[in-house]
Amino acid sequence: MRKLLILSFILIGYSTIAQQPAIETKKDTTASGKEKKQNPFNTGFYPIGFFDVDLRYLIKYNNYEGIRLGIGGVTNNRLSEYIKLGGYIARGFKDKDIKFSAGGSFRLNKSGKTWVNLYYINDIREIGTFNYLTDDRVYSVFEPRLVNITQFYKYRTWQTNIQYEFTPKILSEVRLSRVKINQIEDYQFFKDGITYENYHTTEATTSIRISPKSNFFTTEDGRVEYFDGFPKISAQITQGIKGISKSDFTYTKLGLKLDYYIKRTNLSSTNILAEGNLGFGDIPLTHLFHAYPNSPTKDEIFQRFSVAGRRSFETMYFGEFFSDKLATIQVKHSLRRFNISQKLQPELVFITRHAIGGLKNPEEHIGIDFNTLDQLYSESGFELNKLLFGFGLSFAYRYGFYHLPDLEDNISFKFTFYLKI
Repeated sequence: MRKLLILSFILIGYSTIAQQPAIETKKDTTASGKEKKQNPFNTGFYPIGFFDVDLRYLIKYNNYEGIRLGIGGVTNNRLSEYIKLGGYIARGFKDKDIKFSAGGSFRLNKSGKTWVNLYYINDIREIGTFNYLTDDRVYSVFEPRLVNITQFYKYRTWQTNIQYEFTPKILSEVRLSRVKINQIEDYQFFKDGITYENYHTTEATTSIRISPKSNFFTTEDGRVEYFDGFPKISAQITQGIKGISKSDFTYTKLGLKLDYYIKRTNLSSTNILAEGNLGFGDIPLTHLFHAYPNSPTKDEIFQRFSVAGRRSFETMYFGEFFSDKLATIQVKHSLRRFNISQKLQPELVFITRHAIGGLKNPEEHIGIDFNTLDQLYSESGFELNKLLFGFGLSFAYRYGFYHLPDLEDNISFKFTFYLKI
């Protein structure tokens, strides 16, 4: 019960930030870019003089850090039109450790289409994540799944980025990074007769994001997307290079993501999210792929009651599967909202999710037990959203090859949180 109260407190706190549902059934916004620019809850930044406070760093929660409080942001044009200085500092109440970042950016041209960034980061990261660089440049909603994550590793990195805008709807980014990794979990990577617990990586990453039907306006802090048009296509390639700056491994990771949205005249809609990932070479578990699991490893249904994610597999347990090749598809069909009253207009969304993958050499990964997605993983269910103050309910059922013997282990029952200011 205490965890549920903590989760509710955090989510209510985040209600001050724009919360855009995965499937939007309202009419397109008619607000101008100027109006949006003046609202910090749409951009994620609150200006104080020459410094814009990044609202995303204020409060977070996860199972390793507990409640995490922080402050961060970036300077704006009041200080300089060509140079931005930024960073953050945060502390977890449970692990009692300080995380921080510091660095800056330099604009190479007057149009602001090309920026060069240099940052140092000392923080934690979830095992098995694959983040698209260009997705980070578009302010997005709070991801409720973050509160449930259990498996992290520590990392310290120097990274430099070049961000370039080919057109207003095509974003690109190139990053070079050197990372030192220390394990939080009891994990070792066994490769070529050597057991690695802590290690270094050097990576070169290229990412591109195409959103031909999205509309943008640019603030002093960068690009902000205010109409979520579809389709969106993201592609990324990461090359790990051994021998440079003590790097231990050579590997390649590829990612391709398609986000497509169909809106109908009867105000129903369908959202299709398809993604493929492929990795080869000497890839430790920290850098493999997962399918965004979101089920806590508890025995009973109500012990797993938490908050449902936006793009996560609700019945898949944390740490259950890791892959070096992975394909997922998620389909959400939203019915027209029920007009019960002016303040009560719930939304019923039917959801189905599927994943398949595999791992070439699972015996190289020691200390963490997991399975591989060699067969098709399937779950389906529904969400009844916006019942009260943005809160709703979610139900999902796991079936097919990975159906578990005990019925209740295949069931996910959670609450949802969708609120738009």
